[in-house]
Amino acid sequence: MKSQELGANTSEAEVLNISTHGIWLYVGGKEYFLSYVEYPWFRDATVGHVLNVQLLHNTHLHWPDLDIDLDADSLERPEAYPLVFR
Repeated sequence: MKSQELGANTSEAEVLNISTHGIWLYVGGKEYFLSYVEYPWFRDATVGHVLNVQLLHNTHLHWPDLDIDLDADSLERPEAYPLVFR
């Protein structure tokens, strides 16, 4: 039996749609809309880079091509994460 690699995906994360206003993300059975107003670093990214999302440790969303990391809880409870990119 082979052990699971550290940091390997333990659940699902998938980009469902990319629009002119933002991206729709599916994480752990829920859908989230990431507006370009709130998440501007996705606006000019290539489709391939946006689609390459990984969910690590059940809550850590990682886009390796874009060097972007988000906690899934920040999508569920944005008021608990007051820091905003400027």
